[in-house]
Amino acid sequence: MRIYLDYLQDILDHGTEHADRTGTGTLRVFGRQLRFDLTDGFPLLTTKRVWMRGVTEELLWFLRGETNIQPLVQAGVSIWTDWPLQRYREQTGAEISQDAFEERIATDDAFAEKWGDLGPIYGKQWRDFEGPDRRVDQIRQLVDGLRERPHSRRHVVSAWHPAQIEDAALPPCHYAFQCFVEGGDPDSPGRLSLMWQQRSVDSFLGLPFNIASYALLTHMLAQQTGLVPHELIFHGGDCHIYQNHLEQVQEQLSRAPYERPTLRLRPQDSLDAYTTDDVNIAGYEHHPALKAPIAV
Repeated sequence: MRIYLDYLQDILDHGTEHADRTGTGTLRVFGRQLRFDLTDGFPLLTTKRVWMRGVTEELLWFLRGETNIQPLVQAGVSIWTDWPLQRYREQTGAEISQDAFEERIATDDAFAEKWGDLGPIYGKQWRDFEGPDRRVDQIRQLVDGLRERPHSRRHVVSAWHPAQIEDAALPPCHYAFQCFVEGGDPDSPGRLSLMWQQRSVDSFLGLPFNIASYALLTHMLAQQTGLVPHELIFHGGDCHIYQNHLEQVQEQLSRAPYERPTLRLRPQDSLDAYTTDDVNIAGYEHHPALKAPIAV
């Protein structure tokens, strides 16, 4: 994953300082591309630990079309809790800890229904995109298209719905992806590549998560459509490093990357049937850098 480290160095070398909505401040560049050959192994960082179970739980949550944090919280995943928690505090004036809020979300269905929903974010748009006269399950449409018309140029899924942006807790950062199939005949399966577009890129914390998520999605789509995973491509718009991550980035840049691990994905009958138990990353835990956490 030297390509990712070079990307971080590029932002340090060429980024300009800028204020942001969080008040933290960033170094930012515009318009970057990274390409990962999936035949060289699974693109999971080896210079810092990436929480693969969290990656998997979130992706499966998207694929189920869910927008309420309750299933994530019940699985011990808190990555989407900040927005509902902030809304609850602002609207009720209650002084409640995140742990107490998540306990209510996990155990009280009525509370979760009222306070745990994020609005029309990724899962909603992927599985139930609302048009003026019909609704579209974009993931089902994608899988059918890859099976029936693999070389089509229309294998596109969008999470950006301009009419519903204001109703979402957070506008989508990775807002669209496109699939591409090369080759394929009765004697040789086609090769599946996936490219995703991202308008806002938290390069230290978020991007490693995004890389792993879309790599896993590519493997799942390939398995469901009889294709072979080939290339994963990232297109970033506002690519930034937060000012309070600069020390951690320098620490990561001081570490040499190791050989990529391998994904072992247990086959399932449909894209909707995968669970976290079906995802196994082999050859990851032994890397020394993963035993030296980087403080955030």
